[in-house]
Amino acid sequence: MTMDPPSVPNTSQEAVEASSNTSRPRTQSLSQQSDDSQTAADFIRDQLQLEADAREALPYSIENCTKPLGSLRQNVFACLTCNPPPANSSDPYNPAGVCYSCSVQCHGEHELVEIFQKRNFTCDCGTTRFTPEQTCTLRINPETNTKGGVHSEQPDPNNKYNQNFRNRFCSCSIDYKPHEQKGTMFQCLGLGTHETGGCGEDWYHPGCLVGLGPNWYENQPKVSNGNSNGTLPTISEDPTPQNDATQQVDGDREAEEDDEDPPLPEGFPGEDEFDHFLCYKCVEAYPWIKRYAGTPGFLPAVFLQKDTEASSSKKRKLEDNEPSEDSKRSKRIKNESEEVGAILPVTNLDDATSQVKHEDQKKEGIPHIPECKLASLLPAPTGQFSLFFTSDFRDRFCRCASCFPHLQDHPQLLEEEEAYEPPLSDGGSEQGSTHGSGSLYERGESALKNVDRVRAIEGVMAYNHLKERLKPFFQQFAESGKAIGAEDIKEYFAKLRGDEQAIKNAGEAAREDHRQEQSGY
Repeated sequence: MTMDPPSVPNTSQEAVEASSNTSRPRTQSLSQQSDDSQTAADFIRDQLQLEADAREALPYSIENCTKPLGSLRQNVFACLTCNPPPANSSDPYNPAGVCYSCSVQCHGEHELVEIFQKRNFTCDCGTTRFTPEQTCTLRINPETNTKGGVHSEQPDPNNKYNQNFRNRFCSCSIDYKPHEQKGTMFQCLGLGTHETGGCGEDWYHPGCLVGLGPNWYENQPKVSNGNSNGTLPTISEDPTPQNDATQQVDGDREAEEDDEDPPLPEGFPGEDEFDHFLCYKCVEAYPWIKRYAGTPGFLPAVFLQKDTEASSSKKRKLEDNEPSEDSKRSKRIKNESEEVGAILPVTNLDDATSQVKHEDQKKEGIPHIPECKLASLLPAPTGQFSLFFTSDFRDRFCRCASCFPHLQDHPQLLEEEEAYEPPLSDGGSEQGSTHGSGSLYERGESALKNVDRVRAIEGVMAYNHLKERLKPFFQQFAESGKAIGAEDIKEYFAKLRGDEQAIKNAGEAAREDHRQEQSGY
């Protein structure tokens, strides 16, 4: 990764014109100087800011490919340049994903799709999922024992791919465009892959999870609540300014509405009400989990409405006094619990609990076998629905001998997954400085390691010599706060080259511009 030096205006012709045209006004000279000059302090500050911005966008080290680490939960990227998907989704396609470092070092100038985290994934860069021409530049080539040029290795057969690697997301299979996307998409925890009927950790629009589509809110009427700040509208005696002010407020309000995220559809839980969720595809693929809907640790089922149901629900409105199905169900659960309480008083429950403990004490040495919790749960809701979890959902699963194998097949249900993150880049300090570091300014020097030893030594010596010669030149302007003009740069490099004629011409141009050469240089 290299950084091009700042562009210098082509002012050789300007220098000749400056020496011949002695009647040019001083104001024009100052204007030309201010347009084509920049103080050294400003230049250094700009470069440090650019470097800090680059480090913020790419905070992690990009020196190593994760393929040698094996299967990980990690951020994955798909390269549409090296592996473009066919226009027809039914055509065969060999998808591929690369790790964070390879996305920058090997595919940095390509069209990439950020898929975010995928579990149990191994980087495909430099494997047969890419052409031999697209090599991995970070791994060691076993044939040459040097870094780079790795290709045609065997990919991990355990990698799973879904439509995200084609840049398609959600059940609506939209092509994701981050700069045009509005609202929030949520990633399914993923119980199954697309081969088993699941989604493979796909991302969903809230509207698509309830059957309304991604842009359902566009057809909803906008409700106006008066002024946006909540105050009552005022009346002005002068109608003209009032109309202008009203138009201005309306325009500002429309701009704010365009920037706002779309609302969540009715029945969809708030973002702060759940930590994870399973889409209706994964729930249908593993229906045993349906029994947990509405139990502690799990929110009530969020049903997928069919097209006919969605259209009819827009026309149908419940009366204020008519209870909904959800309220009827909650009331039914409450009534059933009250009946159980009436049949079995609290004192009897305490006696039963103490009796069980007493029996357990008699059976010391016999391992305790947990009872199945499903027997106390209500029947699973019918229909297709997504299941949303709170933060403690893992502690709520039944772990009896019959139910535990279901969890064992999906470790993400037993404990929170650890995602791999590359080490932070050590190419600078917290303030983004690169003095004494190998971040950006020294990147050219590190690139010399790839050439032969003699040329590398010569290149380093020339680079260090030039750097030492330029440091005092920039330092004098940085300390004085004076501007560096194009003629200053031309004059200094002419002196470095020993070009006598160039020195003479640059000196005449500088005198004509009423600037003097700094003493000692």
